[in-house]
Amino acid sequence: MKSIIRQLTSRTLILATALLGAATLSAQEPAQATPDAPASKPAPLPLHQIEGNGGIFSTLSAYIVNPPRDGEPIGRPSVGFAYVNVGSGRHLEAFTLTEAPWKRLELGYGYDTFDLGDLPDAIDSATGIRIRDGSVKLHNVNARLLLVEESDSLPAITAGVHFKSNQGIDRINTDLGGLLRTSGIAKHNGVDYTLYASKLFKSLPTPLLINAGLRATKAAHIGLLGFTDSYHVVAEANAVLFLPGNFALAAEYRQKPNDYTPVGTLVQREDDWWTIDAAYVVNSHLTLAAGYGHFGAVLNHKANGVWGLTTKYEF
Repeated sequence: MKSIIRQLTSRTLILATALLGAATLSAQEPAQATPDAPASKPAPLPLHQIEGNGGIFSTLSAYIVNPPRDGEPIGRPSVGFAYVNVGSGRHLEAFTLTEAPWKRLELGYGYDTFDLGDLPDAIDSATGIRIRDGSVKLHNVNARLLLVEESDSLPAITAGVHFKSNQGIDRINTDLGGLLRTSGIAKHNGVDYTLYASKLFKSLPTPLLINAGLRATKAAHIGLLGFTDSYHVVAEANAVLFLPGNFALAAEYRQKPNDYTPVGTLVQREDDWWTIDAAYVVNSHLTLAAGYGHFGAVLNHKANGVWGLTTKYEF
């Protein structure tokens, strides 16, 4: 179970990193519009990360996705899709949506589905129990508020609340006779709290964006394996380098709480994630990204050669 969740998260991280780079450029260099002229469209940055927030692949940015343009009362929606190949026959898909009712508020939703690969067969071979589900689904409902706008001396600072609900993990736990609950996976839903700071350094030869944050979470494998009883505060960060020709390169790191007892080789310990990503801003609406991830053990297999593709479209 753990391996599956980690693989899903890594794919999400890769996609989100690329999207975040684009969104950041847009947020830092907004287009100007006169009161009587229609608002112009800035670059579609940042990206969507796999849980439905503005960010890179699995980590976030303090910047708000597609805020209201000059002269518009509210922002317009943005949609995204990510595919992550976790290896060993496993894959993660993420469908994401964000809306900014005003320039300081971002509302987001992410629907993640993770294929368990050969885990049901491995459980059957080890225990004689056949679980009924070959995948898990995770709903993410997010609200993020920009507390401090970026200035020459201060970074942008954004706080977030993220409600998560796992569809399928309870039934898997029932099939296993409560084994996951015994290992510490006690619930199918939970709430994460995030605090992120972002600063764009424009004086360098190539603009560099640094995003760093803290997350209070009970999630195992970002919630793909369920949730424990105790909160842990973990660190997350990413860096985005903007290149000529509408390209961006990014790297990210996401610490994991690892707050459950492994179940032999079927559900191994939770490892931290890191990814490297590349993004291309196609036009003022569309961004494409690809990434490579290292996620350690994800349930019953290692996931150290994860790759993913992501896209985001802003209306």
